[in-house]
Amino acid sequence: MNSFITLILTAVSYICFLFAFTNRVHMFQLNAYKYVFMRDWIKNNLAVNFAKAILPMLSAVICFIFGGGWLALLSLIPNIAFLLLHLPKKAKKPLVFTARVKRLYITATILFIFLGVLSFISASHGIYLLICQLMLIFPSYSVIVVNLANRPAENAVRRKYINEAKRKIASLPNLIVIGITGSYGKTGTKYILNTLLSEKYNTLMTPASYNTTMGVVKVIRENLTAAHDIFICEMGARSRGEIKEICDIVKPKYGIITSIGPCHLETFGSIENIIKTKFELYDALPEDGIIFLNADNEYLASKTELTKKAVYYGIQNKEKADYTADILSLSENGTSFSVCYGGQSLKLSTKLLGAHNILNVTGCVAVSKALGVSDDSLILGARRIEGAPHRLSLIKGQGFVIIDDSFNSNPGGARAALEVLNGFEGRKIIITPGMIELGEKQDEYNRKFGEEAAQICDYIFLIGEKQTRAIKQGVLSAGFDQNKLMIFENVITAIETAKTLPGSSRNVILIENDLPDNF
Repeated sequence: MNSFITLILTAVSYICFLFAFTNRVHMFQLNAYKYVFMRDWIKNNLAVNFAKAILPMLSAVICFIFGGGWLALLSLIPNIAFLLLHLPKKAKKPLVFTARVKRLYITATILFIFLGVLSFISASHGIYLLICQLMLIFPSYSVIVVNLANRPAENAVRRKYINEAKRKIASLPNLIVIGITGSYGKTGTKYILNTLLSEKYNTLMTPASYNTTMGVVKVIRENLTAAHDIFICEMGARSRGEIKEICDIVKPKYGIITSIGPCHLETFGSIENIIKTKFELYDALPEDGIIFLNADNEYLASKTELTKKAVYYGIQNKEKADYTADILSLSENGTSFSVCYGGQSLKLSTKLLGAHNILNVTGCVAVSKALGVSDDSLILGARRIEGAPHRLSLIKGQGFVIIDDSFNSNPGGARAALEVLNGFEGRKIIITPGMIELGEKQDEYNRKFGEEAAQICDYIFLIGEKQTRAIKQGVLSAGFDQNKLMIFENVITAIETAKTLPGSSRNVILIENDLPDNF
């Protein structure tokens, strides 16, 4: 009879473990499979996870006291409660069951069985069930332990895929590779450049935000063919050496650095480290390569000791820039501007919103001219440009328009989004959880953001009371009407409230950032 009860409790424990483990694997995936980011997530969620851990602790005590007896079934009650707390919820970015994730599950199951068998043959039923419950108490650390166990296999798989990508790049000697990096603006710039260059070339760009080493490798292995003339590669980084690693694979001849700013300061530690990391792209270029730099960015404009050819583009810093832009019109229907270079002027129109996008287009025109794209092709291409998803995308409805800038946020991007909002006719509402990953200066930047929003917005809707305290301080310090400052628990409720606010024929709603599930 004891063995039967033990089997039931083991099965329930394993099911509970799988649900808790799935939750932690999802967080691990959202944290880019990086131990340092997962460690921070565990630290930030310590209280909540400890409260949940009380349930398997209670089950463990019951199992230890009653062993394999019938009364041990009482441990099912806290186990079921624990299971209900870990049922999957609708996620903004669901867990992707990649081969790596599947390997984590296999190893975790083997570990669970191994510990169970070991304790079962060497101890009492109570000790065995206690071991099963202990694995439920620490699911976050189970993921870390399992990942460490898998590291040799993961490294081998990683090397295999990287070497395959390198061989494919080497087999395409005529392929032109363009690397794009920057603290912000790189994804939007990538979409613009791909559209302009596709007027003359067969291009491939890394889709969406595929900007990590293995994301780039996946695109090369699965999508790059001999038919492609140009490969546009977005390069993201959270720490030193990551852009160099991508460059070692793709071998770029041209590079664009869109910006330097306080993005991912929490992991970089300093602006100096960000500059060095972004310039890993420049370092990787061949001697006949060209780097394209944003002259309006103070860190890029002041960069010295460049021995390779550098082409600057800008709107404000025209003395430094080789390609400049004069804004002709800015509206909610798009932008019109002229790009000037080498004594010539090219008038362009695009559906993209905001002056910052004029800057991005100007940089892409510079690259396109270096690659021989004609003026007529650039005029047509500019009209065809579609913005990157969730980056100042427009959603129009009856009595409202939504400016969707929810992909992410940083000080420069948030300021640009507010400028776009200010150009719209109607009652202006911002919905935001604020900015993240800005290290020790995060509160400072969010307070400033609140002050700037207060100057433009009629209503301010904040998502999450704890997360947005600094923004609230900035908003109220600017003299904003407290009755028009509201805090919501989720974005959906805030949007529905904003769309139906009475007293205006048109509500213009800016969604500035939407935090991922691991925040």
